[in-house]
Amino acid sequence: MAMNDDEFEAAVAKIQQEVLSDVRRAFGDVGFERWRKTRYHGRMNDADSFARIRGRCGDTMEIYLKFRDGVVQKATYFTDGCGSSALCGSFTAELAMGRNPDEVCRITGADVLKELGTFPKDEEHCAALAVETLQEALHQYMLNETGQRSEGAAK
Repeated sequence: MAMNDDEFEAAVAKIQQEVLSDVRRAFGDVGFERWRKTRYHGRMNDADSFARIRGRCGDTMEIYLKFRDGVVQKATYFTDGCGSSALCGSFTAELAMGRNPDEVCRITGADVLKELGTFPKDEEHCAALAVETLQEALHQYMLNETGQRSEGAAK
């Protein structure tokens, strides 16, 4: 039996509501809102530093940093991973902004998870991947500032 247009639209609307409910349940209100209106996403052409790391889960995280007066003026992320990776990249970039290198160095996966509030336990490795990438981007920045060369920012 074929659906008419109204039945099809109703089925689609029901599925959309179920997906939104599942996402809100998994990520809580803070994560849900960021998932709907992502921030700090995208590659940065004029970054002072950049790192790319592929996690054990197969997701790749990129973090871009732009400094001014010794402070992160802008941070962005890019990932080919899941929604959890995207959320962690977004919050990691946000946590880095306005901080000097010593403060960025102290950002942890636990800090990212605290910002999110609610997060699936089996996805917490995404926060670790985002912060590991941030730390590598900071490392590359410090090498550039001291005039040292690295074998590459990609792992």
